[in-house]
Parts: sequence; structure tokens; C-alpha cells
Amino acid sequence: MALPEKSDPPMKRTTGSIQDKDLQSVIGYILRWGVWIAMGVSLLGGIIYLYHHGQEQIHYGTFVEQDHSIMDMLRSTFNSITGWHGRGIIMLGIMLLFATPLVRLLFSLIGFILEKDRLYIIITLIVLAIIFTSIRGGLG
Repeated sequence: MALPEKSDPPMKRTTGSIQDKDLQSVIGYILRWGVWIAMGVSLLGGIIYLYHHGQEQIHYGTFVEQDHSIMDMLRSTFNSITGWHGRGIIMLGIMLLFATPLVRLLFSLIGFILEKDRLYIIITLIVLAIIFTSIRGGLG
């Protein structure tokens, strides 16, 4: 009975000095730290907000929708942050939480470009185009 032939170990995808494993590790750190930073910023904003508005009565019977463009929201958030208003700091935390997977996509795109993987470059660019189109207000 013949022994099975020893197969070569699976090859790691490499590009220059950057390995796929290294890029995946960086992306993992980005996701992990992005969530932790967003949580910390939101918690800080929540503490500031409750310190200033903790005794206010909220009337849940009325709801007023505040539909703003992304640029108005960014401007308002930046102005609130510079004044150390809790609501603006909470919004910054939420924006950081939304930005975390976008940064992951950008790093993935860089990795696919380094690997010269055209299919995944195209797919990632399509996903980024869809996200940025929806952020800017969609097609309508």
C-alpha cells in the first residue's frame, strides 16, 4: 500500500512585502478600534448630554421629522462639537460608527489593488459607488 504523496502547503498570497494575512489583520484592527472609539465618543456625548438635559421632560406624543442634507448635518455636528454640546458629540460617535466599515472597504480596495484582483476591485468600487450615491441623497 502506497503512502499518500505529501502535498505542498497552501500558498499565501503575497505582494511585495505585504501578505494577505497582514492586510486582514489590519482590517480587523480597524473594525475593532473603530467600534470602540465610536462607542467611547458616543458615551462621552451621552454623559455631557445627560449632565445638561437630564431633568428635562420629554413629550413623546409629538414627533417632528428633521430631514436634513448630509452637508447640513455635518456642519451642525461640527458646530455642536466645538461647543461641547452632547448631542453633537453623540452624532460624531454615530458617524464614526458608520465610517468604520467604509474605511474597511477602502483598505480592502487597497489590498485588492495590490493583489491585482480585478474582479474584487470592480465589486468593491461598485459597493463604494452605491454607498456614496446613497449618502449624497440617492439618484432621485
